Amino acid sequence: MRVAPLPAEQWDEAVDGALSALSPERRNPESAGNLLATLVRHPKLTKAFLRFNFHLLYGSTLSPRLRELAVLRVAHLANCEYEWRHHVVMGRQEGLTDQDIEALQRGEAATDLDRAVLRAVDELRDASTVSDSTWAALAAHLEERQLMDLVFTIGCYGALAMAINTFGVEPDSETHAER
Repeated sequence: MRVAPLPAEQWDEAVDGALSALSPERRNPESAGNLLATLVRHPKLTKAFLRFNFHLLYGSTLSPRLRELAVLRVAHLANCEYEWRHHVVMGRQEGLTDQDIEALQRGEAATDLDRAVLRAVDELRDASTVSDSTWAALAAHLEERQLMDLVFTIGCYGALAMAINTFGVEPDSETHAER
């Protein structure tokens, strides 16, 4: 672990301010989980990141199911156990089956749209752009703002996976992973 979670006795007003968008129950070291407890070592960055991340989670034009499909592919490719564990739970809540989750690890999916989403993740990771053919396949199903939200979702969770892996954030206990 390169960056440890902030010890409970060091949580202060700056930390509380960084987490102000969260419910009061989550704004404490016992319930925040290892990722937030690590990120709050840099309160200004945490607050800015959470604002962007909350858009992707709660304000995005992308369906939650497609978001989770993309995030799980990102987590798989990045070998990010922390992100993977959290988003398997979330993906199941949004309708992804265990078969969907197993298939996406192989880069496989049942529908044209799901396959295009997985290709977009792979292409953005490999070349930092989506090919014309993949864009056209996505655009056959998604509106412009959904396409934009998809690219930013893939990028955000890719950056988050890099941070988690680099900082050495350890997976939470099962209690935290189910939030």
